[in-house]
Amino acid sequence: MIPVYGYEGQNVAVLGLGRSGMATAKALVAGGAEPILWDDSVEARAAAESEGYTLRDLSKHEAFDDIAALIVSPGIPHLYPEPNKIIQAAWTAGVPVDNDIGLFFRSFGQGDWMDHDTPPRVITVTGSNGKSTTSALIHHILTETGTPSQLAGNIGRGVLDIDPPQDGEVVVLELSSYQTELARALTPDIAVFTNLSPDHLDRHAGIGGYFAAKRRLFAEGGPDRAIIGVDEVEGQYMANQLVEGFADDRLIRISSGQKLKGAGWNIYAQKGFLSEWRKGRQAGSIDLREIAGLPGAHNHQNACAAYAACRAIGTAPKLIGAALNSFAGLPHRSQVVGEKDGVRFVNDSKATNVDAAAKALQAFKSIRWIAGGMGKEGGIADLSDHLGAVAKAYLIGFSAKDFALQLGQTPYELCETMAVAVAKAAAEAEAGDTVLLAPAAASFDQYPNFERRGDDFIAEVEAYLA
Repeated sequence: MIPVYGYEGQNVAVLGLGRSGMATAKALVAGGAEPILWDDSVEARAAAESEGYTLRDLSKHEAFDDIAALIVSPGIPHLYPEPNKIIQAAWTAGVPVDNDIGLFFRSFGQGDWMDHDTPPRVITVTGSNGKSTTSALIHHILTETGTPSQLAGNIGRGVLDIDPPQDGEVVVLELSSYQTELARALTPDIAVFTNLSPDHLDRHAGIGGYFAAKRRLFAEGGPDRAIIGVDEVEGQYMANQLVEGFADDRLIRISSGQKLKGAGWNIYAQKGFLSEWRKGRQAGSIDLREIAGLPGAHNHQNACAAYAACRAIGTAPKLIGAALNSFAGLPHRSQVVGEKDGVRFVNDSKATNVDAAAKALQAFKSIRWIAGGMGKEGGIADLSDHLGAVAKAYLIGFSAKDFALQLGQTPYELCETMAVAVAKAAAEAEAGDTVLLAPAAASFDQYPNFERRGDDFIAEVEAYLA
């Protein structure tokens, strides 16, 4: 646990009692504060009360009279699509609003920090797609090369729930826009921006607000080194803003698909090969084509980002290359479930938006595509240029009929359920095909989350393979 400092003897309100909220309450107690908890859920409140915590309805008049700060769980919208009433009451009362990420950076460098010969460091990863794989890949490389590391944030453990860092340890945090938009302290040593595509637009009042939430990690945090994906204009803009020129090696530019030029520090992947260039000279190269855990150009971008982060802390290219080859991938992200009669089954349930689905569709040559769920604004219209490898689409969920209208000449079948879709795709697939779950939609019409959707796909595939 990372104790929260700065509120000793004071009341601190915590709104939202999920994983991060309860970890925050424990960390506040460890730092000498008195947490005051609230959640709309009766069950969550009862669970907190059973652990001895004090509850207070924060929607009541004068609820913030003796409160030093309000800590909000990331899943609670605070400003858009409309202000949260409790958070607005805190604003009116002049009570600072923060989240667990802000508390982490406020407290991480305290406690036993001065006892370390080599101070621990923090690497953060944000972006629309690939941040989970990139974070896990950085953690994997560090572990494989002998650097103590913990993985937390939007993946793994809550940030305040990690163990006190060892000497020389590197903490890797995956941060979503929900986490970066509200944190009052953002001070990573190294910050990674993978890419940007439309997502969570209601929460951020459009693409500009979404980008602004991501950009806070770099503009307000001021990391010692920034690693920026420059395959979209937002990344190009941010890279330009952060340094005096590309020769300034506080910036590492990364790309998948284009050769990066200039005197600065550039890492890119082309035709399956990763190349590192620094000060106009090649410093490293890795063949990514046969790494089973990193299929497709989108995963090659993830490899570039992870490689850059590890190079930024001094890891040798050869050691990074060896670690990349042992990476097995993450569940629900281009996860190979099995193969039968030359047909491969791949679970990419995490492809919940069009951009992620497009990257998955570009990773394989002949695809039986399972898609659908709770479609997002615009549906799959923007996938029209990425359907060339799709032999047939098998559509499930709430938006199946809407998706069908946007497929053009691509053959499709309305399957409604995962069981029907897998059975149909498996029966019609031929040797060399890939049955790919890449929904391009949220899961909430049929499943509580994308993990459960992926688990259902895996169960149906394993039943077929048995």
